[in-house]
Order: sequence, then C-alpha cells, then structure tokens
Amino acid sequence: MFRSSLAVVAVAGSAVGLSAAIANAAGAGGLVPHRAVYDIQLKQASERSGIEGMRGRMVYEFSGSECQGFTTNFRFVTRIDTGEQIRVTDQQSMTFEDLAAGKFRFETKSFTDDQLDKDVSGAAEDEDGKVRIEIEEPEPRALELADSRFPTAHMMDVIANARKGKSLFEARIFDGSEDGDKSYLTTTVVGRAHTPTSLEAADKSAGAMAAEAYWPVSIAYFDEKASGDLLPIYTQSFKLYENGISRDLTLDYGDFVLTGKLTKLEMLGSGECR
Repeated sequence: MFRSSLAVVAVAGSAVGLSAAIANAAGAGGLVPHRAVYDIQLKQASERSGIEGMRGRMVYEFSGSECQGFTTNFRFVTRIDTGEQIRVTDQQSMTFEDLAAGKFRFETKSFTDDQLDKDVSGAAEDEDGKVRIEIEEPEPRALELADSRFPTAHMMDVIANARKGKSLFEARIFDGSEDGDKSYLTTTVVGRAHTPTSLEAADKSAGAMAAEAYWPVSIAYFDEKASGDLLPIYTQSFKLYENGISRDLTLDYGDFVLTGKLTKLEMLGSGECR
C-alpha cells in the first residue's frame, strides 16, 4: 500500500532467481519481501491545484514474515513546478507491524527543499476492540480510535477477498500517516484476475512477474468526520499480484492525479517463517 509516500531502488538477480523466489512465496501463501522502484509522472491537474508539472520517484521496501513481523520503508520524492517556483518534497516513512500481537509502530518525516516540515512517530495496538495509540513525536499524547486494520493485515485481506472472487469490501485502516491520530474508512474494489497482455508480459522492469496473472485493485480513502456528500480524499489503483507486489499505479489526490510505473524490482527473500 502506498498511502503517504514514495521512493527508489535497484534490481538484483536473474529472471530465473526471481521466478524461484516468487514460486516459493506463492507456495507459502505469503507476501514476498521485495524492493520496488516506481517512476512518478503527473497525469492531470486542475487549475485549483496550482501545479503545472510534477515528477518524482517512489521506493517501497517490504521485508519480514508473519512470525517475525513486517517492516516497510517508504520514500516518495517529487519535483513540483507551480509555474512560479520549483519545490522538492521528500516524504519518508517506516512502519513495523506485528500481526500476531496486533501491534504497529510508525515514523514519518516530511521535507520541503531539504527543510524538515513534519516528524511524527508513535505506536498503536489492538486492544478490546479499539486501537490505542501512543504518539511520541512531535508531542507525547495518547488517544483511542475505533477498531481498525493495520496496512499489512489489510493487504492480506485484499488478496484473500480477491482469491474468493469478492469484488467489493469496506474496512477501517490505521496507517500512522499525516499526524498519526486518525483512521480512514476505505472501500476496496477488486476486479477479476487478468492474464497479462503480450505487451505487459514483455515488460522487463517487472522481471518474471510480468508473465503472472494479476488483479486490478482500487482503494478509496474517506474521512469519516467530513460533512455533506462523502467523497474520497484519496484513491489509489494498481495491478496486484498474489504475493503482494504491485505495478501500474494511479494515485488520485482529487485536484491532481499521478501515475507510477514499476521500473525496478528486487526480491529480498521468501517471507517464510523460520
């Protein structure tokens, strides 16, 4: 999932090595640890956005296993042209999710032109049908939210529903984004499994994944406290493989829309418990 960030990475190993790693992960029924790089481009922007041009790079690194917990490192660097000035934004986040214990740690830093804008960190835990949050930075405070899914658990839900052929489901998600003090209502739409076209299968950037079947997925995020017609504050669409790898992203922020093309993929292990 790419809720609040983007980043960069390199490919390692041959197509044969990638194929073996994918087969092992799929056989274990788990998410495969990997590092993916996406080149980001502006697809469209309204006049209200104040954006004339935008490009960037996202790096998503996912590692761990169900018994060890999952760590995600995420970085999203963008160069924004407003017509009057150029701004460089850099969003960096790290999360750790212990599925068995129902615990989640998060840290997010945001920079504009190398100047730190925001630094948020804390921890969350499932407890008695609630999510209890302890924010450490910028100011220590505690709060309680309604029962929510953490990101990796939600990704597993998406894949489980896709396997069952369930095309629509809703969930509340807490991912530690923004100020780390709210959850989001989400609606996920999953299309039928697609066999890649010859053009998709020939895309070398995805390695052996290019020939694998995928599901088209769209997730809309809503602010439950908004008044009036409930419109999504953010929507992400992507092609999802059974082992959790994604490609061909569309990130819709309302006033502007970005696309993300998978350009490099590196497998980091099988994701099996040892």
